[in-house]
Amino acid sequence: MEFYQEETSILQKAVCWIVDVVVVISLAWFVVYAFGTQVKISGQSMTPALAGEDVVLMNRLAYDLGDPGRFDVVVFSRDDHKTNVKRVIGLPGETVQITGGVIYINGKPLEAEGTLDYAALSGLAENPVILEDDEYFLLGDNRDSSEDSRFANIGNVKRSQIMGKVWFRVLPIINIGPVH
Repeated sequence: MEFYQEETSILQKAVCWIVDVVVVISLAWFVVYAFGTQVKISGQSMTPALAGEDVVLMNRLAYDLGDPGRFDVVVFSRDDHKTNVKRVIGLPGETVQITGGVIYINGKPLEAEGTLDYAALSGLAENPVILEDDEYFLLGDNRDSSEDSRFANIGNVKRSQIMGKVWFRVLPIINIGPVH
């Protein structure tokens, strides 16, 4: 009888150990998938916030629980299946227009820090751009060198194209930290 109990005890320990390992691996996978998807920035369209060759982390769950907000830095999939990183300027249902370098939302000048409220080139936003209920108007921070919603090949970005929110820069190490 003692041998049987010893064998059962070893079997229970082994099963508990295997379950623990599976749980830890599953949790680690979930955390990396949800918060640790790496995205490499290409080009200079997001300078000074993000430079070309920076590596950032994307939060895939941020917009499963809520919607993109104004000034969020997001990763989206273009129609040509390339990914881009831009900043949300116009929200669903709003009207965006750029006149004389000033960005207007619903007829009122956008209030933003730094130069985020300015765009010398109007592009499609020279005339009022009315966003549908599932559309966003995205701009790069480096307005003079950004292919964004002002141009027909990007245009308004649908909610379904937005993959996640950029939340942390991991490279270069000297600039490691949260992305604002």
